[in-house]
Amino acid sequence: MSNLPNAPTPIQSIIAASTSPHSIIPTRTAFSQFSLLGRTALVTGARRGLGLEYALVLAEAGAVVYCMDIDEQAGDEWEAVKKWVDGLGELGDDFGVVAGRRAGNDIQLQVEGEGTTRTRTSRKGRMEYVCGDIGDKAGVEWIVERIVEVEGGIDVCVANAAIMGSAPCLEYEEGEMRKILEINVMGTLFTAQAVGKQMEKLGIRGSIILIASLAGSLASKLNSWIRSRDVHDHTPYPITHSTCSSSGIASMMKAAVDAYPNIRDMASNNPLQRIAMPEEMRGVVLWLASDAGAYMTGRE
Repeated sequence: MSNLPNAPTPIQSIIAASTSPHSIIPTRTAFSQFSLLGRTALVTGARRGLGLEYALVLAEAGAVVYCMDIDEQAGDEWEAVKKWVDGLGELGDDFGVVAGRRAGNDIQLQVEGEGTTRTRTSRKGRMEYVCGDIGDKAGVEWIVERIVEVEGGIDVCVANAAIMGSAPCLEYEEGEMRKILEINVMGTLFTAQAVGKQMEKLGIRGSIILIASLAGSLASKLNSWIRSRDVHDHTPYPITHSTCSSSGIASMMKAAVDAYPNIRDMASNNPLQRIAMPEEMRGVVLWLASDAGAYMTGRE
């Protein structure tokens, strides 16, 4: 029972406020559940496309988002999004810091485990770019460790980076198949491992989100691995882990969709009878990354 939240529910807070001798101004609580102020996120494959969409929504919610991709330069699209985020105004009090405490304009987030306190002077998110190969286990660990050194912790991981084959499965060359497995399976594993270890070390109630392949098989296998880690027995706060998948998303991998018409046929498996648009996945990722999705774990 030690993992139960000790904060009062919104209704309990309202009742307590109504009986308080002090004057309390009513504030909205629904938005604050989605706040990522004071938190740090890593999104892989975030130079463009879906990964950049996920990074943007996390930054808009107040997180410091590290966008990791294989290219040395972030590129014009990423720079344009960063400029947009930098130009956003600060978030208001209704979009508060649920997991920490606020003093003046500073955001102070207490991290259990090592007595660390993270202080930020801005009530808004920001984006940073880092070049890295998720297939390089040591490299991924080094990047995550540097993020923790700079930011004081890491709260959210969106393992999005993946590649698709250029031919039907029966025609894959051995080298291409090994590359797909190295990135889509091992790379996702290395990313989740590196972030999960830091969350466990610092006692952070974090969220690991796996973005599935179109078939969903990759994330299902990795979810089995994450469940086997049984992080609930090792941290004072549970690390949630979920898979975000769709029967098809219109993204920067459009060429692959065009090359395989049967991918579009997958849309017939969902009630809406169509593939998803990138912006329609943003809310799902934000929900899983925030306190609003704190009770969702081990699910696809």
